[in-house]
Order: sequence, then C-alpha cells, then structure tokens
Amino acid sequence: MSGRVDSPSSAPCRVRRATEADVPALVRCLAEAFEPYRREYTPDAFSDTVVSEQTARVRLRTMVVLVAESPSGAILGTITGAPVVPPGGHLRGMAVRPAAQGTGVAEELLRAALEALRARGCQRVTLDTTMPLTRAARFYERHGFRKTGRVTDFFGMPLVEYARSIA
Repeated sequence: MSGRVDSPSSAPCRVRRATEADVPALVRCLAEAFEPYRREYTPDAFSDTVVSEQTARVRLRTMVVLVAESPSGAILGTITGAPVVPPGGHLRGMAVRPAAQGTGVAEELLRAALEALRARGCQRVTLDTTMPLTRAARFYERHGFRKTGRVTDFFGMPLVEYARSIA
C-alpha cells in the first residue's frame, strides 16, 4: 500500500509504515492488546494473532504494516493490510495498547489502512474477528463493516468475516 498514511497533526497519534526497527514494539503491542483474551483463544489461535518477531518481519516484507505512534515515538497500535483478489483488500492484526484504547488511535489506524488500500485500487475490504472480541466487532460495525455471513475455523475458533466498500 502506498499513499499518504501520516495522520493530520491534530490527531492523537501519527500513523506511518512500520519499519524493521519497530518489530519488537509492534509485537509487544499485539501481546498487550490481546493478553486479556488469551484464555478465550486456543493456543494456536493466540500464537497466530500475537505473532513472533520472525513472523512480524515476514509480514513487513509481504504486507503493509502500519503503526500509530505517540508524539514521543511510542508505538500505540498497529494494523496490517494487503490487496487480495482484485478489487479487494484484507485487514488483519489490528491492535491498540490498552492505555491508548478509546483515544482515537484505532480510528486513525483504520482510516490510514483504508486510505492506503483505496490508493492501491481496492474497492472492498474484508477483515475477520473472533467471537471474544465483541468490542472490536462493534468498532468495525460503527465504521461501516458488516458481517458477510462467512464463518471459518481459526485454529478451533469461529472466525467471523466482515466487509465494507471503500470505493
């Protein structure tokens, strides 16, 4: 994804593409955000969600990984996206550190990711979420995502697909 991903200066954070140097903080962000749900995830689902540094580096090479950073440079959140079967895009790995939840960071990450996918020609975007993440599901619905009816198996857990147009 290319295109402008920096947030406006009045935003609570700046969203930019992640770099190799961000990998440790990005993995910590995922771990902090998903730790409250660990018991509700199967071990394999949790490992796929809270990726290792090695997996995060692979995603940096194969997908677009964005981070939200505070004015001091601390990583507050992350989201990953990629174009898929044209003209679609797919988002995954969205996480906001607990201390930054409810501050607008998630909105900035989502806005930047959708803008970047739109710039790559995507007209429709999908994402998946697990049943325990009810707050995330409500967030996605408030931002125009709707359940598609597709539910797949995610390492022994139901994975619910959402989609929205960005054309």
